[in-house]
Amino acid sequence: MDPRSLTPVLRVLRLCLHLLLAGLLALAALRADSAGGVALAALTGAVYAAGSFLPSVQESRRAAGVWLGVLCASWLALLWLTPEGLWVAFPLYFLQLHLLPVRWSVPSVALTACAAILSYVRHGAPLNPGVFIGPLLGAAVAVATVLGYQALYRESERRRRMVEELIATRAELAAAERHAGTLAERERLAREIHDTLAQGLSSIQLLLRAAERTLPEGSPAAGHIERARRAAQDNLAEARRFVRALSPPDLAHGSLAAALERLCEPGAAGTAATGPDGTGPAGTERDGTAPAGTGPRVRFSMSGTPVELPTPYEVALLRIAQSALANTVRHASAARAEITLSFMDASVTLDVVDDGKGFDPARVASSAEGGFGLPAMRSRAESLGGTFAVESAPGQGTAVAVSLPLPVTLPVPLPTGVST
Repeated sequence: MDPRSLTPVLRVLRLCLHLLLAGLLALAALRADSAGGVALAALTGAVYAAGSFLPSVQESRRAAGVWLGVLCASWLALLWLTPEGLWVAFPLYFLQLHLLPVRWSVPSVALTACAAILSYVRHGAPLNPGVFIGPLLGAAVAVATVLGYQALYRESERRRRMVEELIATRAELAAAERHAGTLAERERLAREIHDTLAQGLSSIQLLLRAAERTLPEGSPAAGHIERARRAAQDNLAEARRFVRALSPPDLAHGSLAAALERLCEPGAAGTAATGPDGTGPAGTERDGTAPAGTGPRVRFSMSGTPVELPTPYEVALLRIAQSALANTVRHASAARAEITLSFMDASVTLDVVDDGKGFDPARVASSAEGGFGLPAMRSRAESLGGTFAVESAPGQGTAVAVSLPLPVTLPVPLPTGVST
């Protein structure tokens, strides 16, 4: 292990291990009966010191294994000459557990404990329970300490990674919420401008046109009314440009039908359907087949005579379709889904039907764990005076139906070049 990577606590423990081994080797040298024992104690200390300072031992697992083998061999030679060397077994336990993988370290610790016991018996010391209990108990304590610390370290690392992932997820969520808030505010401003400012300017223009027709020939007010009408017309066009600029990106490059078609493309609204391009006028269809296991096949169809819808209507229908398809992909396990947009005399309807596993709408509505998707879709529909219905049963698929009343237009004919 690189000493630079050690925490202060581990540095202290490492220093204590050095001091413990040095003290036990000094004790073995002092109590040795021969010069050979003193020499082997010094040799063992030298080998240990060399491994503590050699960079190759600290950086290479193979070099560390070789060093540990030499250290254990010198310790066994010390045991052969004097029984006092058995106390060095305790710090060797920690070295073996630290440098070797678990499948090798635990057997090595057991063999080291047995060698210490056999050395004590070989030198003719009186037998007692402590001869066996001491080395074995020390080995058990070392194994429990090191393996317990390693388990705590792994748990700490796992929690650290979880905290890092949580911080990253919170940042992504905050960015998504800011983006969603921006889109919601854009939609709100577009709706307000369309429903108030644009409609007011359109009414002013119509009234000025009517007043212009009732003026007598050569009236001095005719010029002022004409200028006021043109100013209202110019500002109405500017207001509509604002509405188009604030509309959702999904509707920025085409009609509602085109946006609904794009939901059938791979990855759109969580679906995975592909198919031939092109959707014609009323009654045409778009059908796509997803690769196996990637999502339901999605088909889009349109009926009736399409009419231009206000921006709030298009936004609400598009968002409801996206949410319904997302629920189909996440929860229904469906093989097929169909989006139908129908224009009628007094209303426009949107139906999203799938052949998935279905659910009990009453149970979901009464459950405290019910999602936000269905209430949000219902709220969008009802905010525009429409209706929202869900028909489903376990094993029978799901049908989501939205109906919005078409807005009533003014019967006054508009002059050429003025649009509603």
